[in-house]
Amino acid sequence: MPKDSGIGASTKRREDVRFLTGAGNYTDDINIRGQAHVFFLRSDVAHGTLDNVDTSAAEGMPGVVKIFTGADFEAVGGMPCGWQVTDRHGDPMQEPKHPVLAHGKVRHVGEPIAAVVADTLEQARDAAESIVVDISDLPAVIDMKAAVSDGATKVHDDLTSNLCYDWGFVEENKAATDEAFEAAAHVTTLELVNNRLVANPMEPRVAVGDYARGTGDHTLYTTSQNPHVIRLLMGAFVLGIPEHKLRVVAPDVGGGFGTKIFHYQEEAFCTFAAKACNRPVKWTSSRTEAFMSDAHGRDHVTKIELALDAENNFTALRTETYANMGAYLSTFAPSVPTWLHGTLMAGNYKTPLIYVNVKAVFTNTVPVDAYRGAGRPEATFQLERVIDKAARELKVDPIALRRQNFVTEFPYATPVAVEYDTGDYVATMDKLEELADLSGFAARRKASEAGGKLRGLGVNCYIEACGIAPSNLVGQLGARAGLYESATVRVNATGGLVVMTGSHSHGQGHETAFPQVIAEMIGIDESMIEVVHGDTANTPMGMGTYGSRSLAVGGSAMVRATEKIIAKAKKIAGHILEASDEDIELKDGTFSVAGTDKSLAWGDVTLAAYVPHNYPLEDLEPGLEETAFYDPSNFTYPAGAYACEVEVDPETGKVTIEAFTAVDDFGNVVNPMIVTGQVHGGLAQGIGQALLENCAYDENGQLLSASYMDYAMPRADDLPFYQVDHSCQTPCTHNPLGVKGCGEAGAIGSPPSVVNAVVDALQSAGRDVTHIDMPLTPARVWAAMQ
Repeated sequence: MPKDSGIGASTKRREDVRFLTGAGNYTDDINIRGQAHVFFLRSDVAHGTLDNVDTSAAEGMPGVVKIFTGADFEAVGGMPCGWQVTDRHGDPMQEPKHPVLAHGKVRHVGEPIAAVVADTLEQARDAAESIVVDISDLPAVIDMKAAVSDGATKVHDDLTSNLCYDWGFVEENKAATDEAFEAAAHVTTLELVNNRLVANPMEPRVAVGDYARGTGDHTLYTTSQNPHVIRLLMGAFVLGIPEHKLRVVAPDVGGGFGTKIFHYQEEAFCTFAAKACNRPVKWTSSRTEAFMSDAHGRDHVTKIELALDAENNFTALRTETYANMGAYLSTFAPSVPTWLHGTLMAGNYKTPLIYVNVKAVFTNTVPVDAYRGAGRPEATFQLERVIDKAARELKVDPIALRRQNFVTEFPYATPVAVEYDTGDYVATMDKLEELADLSGFAARRKASEAGGKLRGLGVNCYIEACGIAPSNLVGQLGARAGLYESATVRVNATGGLVVMTGSHSHGQGHETAFPQVIAEMIGIDESMIEVVHGDTANTPMGMGTYGSRSLAVGGSAMVRATEKIIAKAKKIAGHILEASDEDIELKDGTFSVAGTDKSLAWGDVTLAAYVPHNYPLEDLEPGLEETAFYDPSNFTYPAGAYACEVEVDPETGKVTIEAFTAVDDFGNVVNPMIVTGQVHGGLAQGIGQALLENCAYDENGQLLSASYMDYAMPRADDLPFYQVDHSCQTPCTHNPLGVKGCGEAGAIGSPPSVVNAVVDALQSAGRDVTHIDMPLTPARVWAAMQ
């Protein structure tokens, strides 16, 4: 029987009541009396010298409060980068200043040059149109390989070149890896592109700055996945505001997918301008602004090589990747193609030697940073495509080749410096073959061919690292922040709980899933538990939500805090029941003395904590509130196996996904319904990348896909009905919940599944097609068939 409450129950999301009835409180819903509005004048040139910004005509226009340019921010810090990468020669990466407003040069289309603060948005926009900007055009640096060639125009004049870093991992493996390729019985080589994407969350970014002159307190309301990190970065490194004088509030947030992790110029500007103008200042991004100011995702060009012995065992893997950083380093950008990518190149396989080289490159494009999966989709796509190509070259079954090389014994130390604690890749593949009815594929292919269509089957395995940790390790890898999480559990006198967490929800269902965990521990109804998040004034310092860390790290902090609550409550109950606290048991919300009929209800004990008439005062302070910080000892390693079936129209190249099956191992599952929803969303985004989405620039650095007219987001009829399973559970061994994370899996496993399926379909018709770069538009597929 399915559970109806607690861990493992598909409890309906309580937050959906306000979201579906229009009662949510988003940042754009926040309006402060007397607020002004800001409009950013953005560069329409990708690269040029900023010769003059003449604001004189605009300053006298109706409603204008103040106009700011880069000169107003000369004494202010640049936008900080939160991760430093050291290259393979031991040198730190090149790290240019990222100004709040452009100063001296513009370096990408969309970079803010001036900001007009006015009484209304319309007045601000009108005034911005009267600003005269003189820019001397410079050659735009767009192609990554050309950017690092001799004599290339430099994006930043004060750097030695456009190469941010040249990273090798594991460097001591390089010689042995090269030798393994020399000795290999077979080598498969593949060059591929991981296309640039725009995250496009439903809610665009918003920032509202406020300043209380009487107290000197700053408040920023913003669409953020991690308000405490924004407070730290903006206060300490940009504006120089002490943290106790800076409050950051992220209310309801309508999706993030990574793009709302980062600290942006508009947030710093609105906070700065609120004080300078002595009134609240509000900015709401338009969708076109989002395309050219939100951090983009992916954008890698890779050559990958796989070496095999005569028995088809993987012996070595090496890659060379050019990773686009854009014009500046976004908050966590340097870590994405390195530590979030290179460490996952072993995949599900026991390849003994791996060497990964990444060249990070500055170009005149929007900065690139983490997007759903962040490094893991890029690694999985490379690995799973080259394995599929190898299977075709060797004329062996692609599933059998994968099975032969699976890791089967755990824990398993990979050659890329991580250790998988648990997993069962054979079980997930077995379940996939069963659910996807792979044995019946041949008959379905014949039926498609009878209808004039080509049918293909693509299979993919993936593994990812979630809950990035521990802090002492990531510190050695270049992180400039800890990656712990925190929770404060406050029990009220009548037994209800308020959980204050450093995690942040932007669609994950925290307000439902977190209470399920605590309710199970105590044995009370989930409705008695409230979750508070998103406000640095009333939550403990935490690192926010990204990288599928919410339950594995944030949930573990809640467990530890609740354990402290239960331990103290047992002392109170033991005193009242005249028993040792070691003899007190808590079950179904009742404290009892083991082996007796003496008991107290949860509410009786919590009341005694605040009305301590009969209380062990000599031992305990009154009250029932505890805080815990949890710093994991290792990553968690979700894994899975996916199958995609497509039909290709040979006349037009159009690809239709006929079936998609996803089998995932997420460890223990707290809310199966929420997990299924997370996988569905990830699959939609991964399929979008594979078939539709592409962020494109021309040779002059003009963004060709700056609206939904030109950037193809997936729609309902582009997607199939998914078959999702997460019954193969190998619990994580090092966190108290045994959870692994589920938020990114669908986006990691789906792109190679789709591409493998399309290549299979074309080869079934005798076409000599070994690879097509994403997105697999009808035009690209048709051209490949010719």
